[in-house]
Amino acid sequence: MSTKEIKKNLGNIKTIIYGRTVILLLAFLAQLLLLVVGYFKLRNYSFLFYGLFVIISAIAVLHIFNTRGNPDMKLSWMFPIAIFPIFGAIFYATIVLQPGTKVMYARLKNLSQQTKKYVNPEEKTRDKLRAESPQMGQLAHYLYNCDNSPAYENTQVTYYSLGDEQFPAMLEELKKAEKYIFVEFFIVSEGRMWDEIHAVLKEKAKQGVEVRFMYDGTDVLFNLPNYYPQILEKEGIRCKMFAPIKPIFSPHYNNRDHRKILVVDGKVAFTGGINLADEYINEKVRFGHWKDTGIMVKGDAVERFIYMFLEMWNESERQGEDFGKYICPPEASMPSDGYVIPYSVCPLGPERVGERVYLDIINTAHTYVHIMTPYLILDYQLMMALTYAAKRGVEVIIIMPHIPDKKYAFCLAKTYYSQLLEAGVRICEYEPGFVHAKVFVSDDEKAVVGTVNLDYRSLYHHFECGALMYRNSVVADIERDVQDTLKKCLEQTQEDVRRRKVSERALGWIMKIVAPLM
Repeated sequence: MSTKEIKKNLGNIKTIIYGRTVILLLAFLAQLLLLVVGYFKLRNYSFLFYGLFVIISAIAVLHIFNTRGNPDMKLSWMFPIAIFPIFGAIFYATIVLQPGTKVMYARLKNLSQQTKKYVNPEEKTRDKLRAESPQMGQLAHYLYNCDNSPAYENTQVTYYSLGDEQFPAMLEELKKAEKYIFVEFFIVSEGRMWDEIHAVLKEKAKQGVEVRFMYDGTDVLFNLPNYYPQILEKEGIRCKMFAPIKPIFSPHYNNRDHRKILVVDGKVAFTGGINLADEYINEKVRFGHWKDTGIMVKGDAVERFIYMFLEMWNESERQGEDFGKYICPPEASMPSDGYVIPYSVCPLGPERVGERVYLDIINTAHTYVHIMTPYLILDYQLMMALTYAAKRGVEVIIIMPHIPDKKYAFCLAKTYYSQLLEAGVRICEYEPGFVHAKVFVSDDEKAVVGTVNLDYRSLYHHFECGALMYRNSVVADIERDVQDTLKKCLEQTQEDVRRRKVSERALGWIMKIVAPLM
């Protein structure tokens, strides 16, 4: 397909997308309607059916109480079961007892064991880290054992305080590619950012560079046509959608690939909150000024990003992969600058790695914890950790958007403001627009930049990734950006909370009931 034909197809994308989106939504609604109608019809059919409904609901409740998991989530499941007993129980079974996701989790665990052979465990690095800081040594031990994520030295990190800054660096590194390029993003949308990256990928594929491109299947609803992978394949770019959306209801759609990873030749990797769409580089204005952040990693820690990508890519593959051919080249190693631990978050297993890292930072902070997040939907553990940190004298600051992208999520976030403020947590809203950054920084020593939001979606339902940095010089750059951002923020008070509209409060309270399931 020629460039002109591709451009022509892209020009018609919105028509196709919205047509397909309407069809998908109608299909989902039709299936939901059938379930609801069937429920009410059977419910009134006879006493026998009613007794069956009670038994099924009781079994669901017993299962909820006797499974491992977050108490808030368990409580939220009681709401649909109490209001619609059989329908709620079936919905619970459909979402929670998912044989498909269990198969996927087993596959990913197997892939992790395969790649573990090629990830250098560097036990001496962990021993050195443990000697410097027993607490950080323990966290590194946890991440290696639960996520196959070693602690790395010989790594340098560059921090970007805006997508506008990261985009040129991404293009520059892509143009240097000689062997392979791995790209994995949640959102891809036509426009300047994607067009320029796409042009480089296409050119590199012509030069014989191996190019693999993966994006989340929800893009077919809003951004790209369902045949887009075929367009890229014809250009020599290996492409796949993660969990493509189809007009059939499936619990698999609940677990999205929210990660952002770019790897070039095993020498450089990018991650952070920045997707491949023009609002992320402020080329297009959607919710005021778009504040996002990311990092470029060079050196030994790039290795983990390589295998994060390959594990996810191979989840849907049935032929074996030669993982050994992608080992980082020795010349990629950089002068040591503290420690870097890249990690992934899998929603299908028992470990909540993203939340564990955040909780560890909050619970071990001595002086301050500064946070940037677009969403604030907290479970009990996070709420207690944040308020306790503030009460014991740690400066806890949370930077939120002032112009939200989702009003319902913003109303829900504000239901947490009063308790946080009462404990001494400072909440500051970014007045120029929308904060999409996912940043933790603490005590001038620790920082995390990645894709994990402070909400149930990221902490419990999505595939995510991030990088934990300890005593790396980039930590100072991250804290400097936080201080610069605070100058553009409006600090919230209890009076601001009291002035909220009744309709906003009501929406927030209602959403809080089902927040863990969102």
